[in-house]
Amino acid sequence: MQPPASVVPAPSPRTVLSPEVDDALHSGTPVVALESTLLAHGLPRPDNRAAADDVEAAVRAGGAVPATIAVLDGVPHVGLTRDQVDRVCGDPGLAKLGVRDLPVAAALGLSGATTVSSTALLAAGAGIGVFATGGLGGVHRHAAETFDESADLTALSRTSLVVVCAGVKSILDVPATLERLESLSVTVVGYRTTAFPGFYVADSGSSLDWSVDDPKQAAAVFAARQELAPGAVVVANPLPLDEQLDPALHDRVIAGALAAAEAAGVRGKDVTPFVLDHLHRASEGATLAVNVRLVLRNAELAGRIAAALAVIPS
Repeated sequence: MQPPASVVPAPSPRTVLSPEVDDALHSGTPVVALESTLLAHGLPRPDNRAAADDVEAAVRAGGAVPATIAVLDGVPHVGLTRDQVDRVCGDPGLAKLGVRDLPVAAALGLSGATTVSSTALLAAGAGIGVFATGGLGGVHRHAAETFDESADLTALSRTSLVVVCAGVKSILDVPATLERLESLSVTVVGYRTTAFPGFYVADSGSSLDWSVDDPKQAAAVFAARQELAPGAVVVANPLPLDEQLDPALHDRVIAGALAAAEAAGVRGKDVTPFVLDHLHRASEGATLAVNVRLVLRNAELAGRIAAALAVIPS
């Protein structure tokens, strides 16, 4: 269901498509968007640089062209060169940009890594229909007092694309996040499961109403969604049980990480990178290994879904 060249959406004049991504979109070759916050803020250096290549390779293994997205000197880039990936992975001062931050970065010529919300917006604007990430943002614990909820959720309610993820990050309130996704009419399906994954673990304890068995079914669900209303289809792809983080270790390090963030007074968008760093250290690298595995699995599945979507008649 890749649009023909004559109707490929024109990205903003200030958005730069890499030559490979531009050629793919105009030839009907499947493309998968990738966020850059994972590289800049989600994985430690220098592991992030190797992971960047591995994730793009996983998309290619699934049958699609990878398009890592970032904002460089105020200009959104959809598809990065090796030097640009080096910059994203190597700059410790790179900002974290959600949708609300994009205008500021554009106006002031700033650089930053894109979150799920901003990556989805820029990808859809460029005509990309599939996006792979690790885990979504969502409703934070104690949100009833703090009103802390990720912009990912509302962004997905307004943006038409498939998002392949491993659920939402374990530090969040998973049941509340699923309730918000339902309220926002975001379609959520499990990939070969009705157990909603918990990022590092295969089962968060929350269930889903629907599942799909293969990439063709996922693509068909998105095609049907496009005909009905704007909005995303979330494909929740759990790790196999033998690849998940040990559940007992998971519960212990998550509790410790959240307590450390509270004690340090960390708030807002700083919570996730703080907690991920704490998890990596407290688990002696186990969470990092699991994080990379799940992103690679999501990237390959996203490539397969993009390939299936490309052959659905318009």
